[in-house]
Amino acid sequence: MAAYALVLAHIGPVAMAVTSGLNYQFLRPCRPGPLFADASMLRLGKRLAVMDVRIWTDDPDKPVGQANVTYAIP
Repeated sequence: MAAYALVLAHIGPVAMAVTSGLNYQFLRPCRPGPLFADASMLRLGKRLAVMDVRIWTDDPDKPVGQANVTYAIP
């Protein structure tokens, strides 16, 4: 969801921006409670947007997961 919000923030409300690639790594066990995410744009081209998303619970320096997300832009 963080990656989708980031791509729409950069390109505006474009219909049919779809996920074309998603690679997720589980880094450590996740404790019950709120999750936080930090999404950063790695590349924004005419047809593809590539983002990195880090997810953590208590400490941002100890992420519980990391995703590399690619969106296809119509």
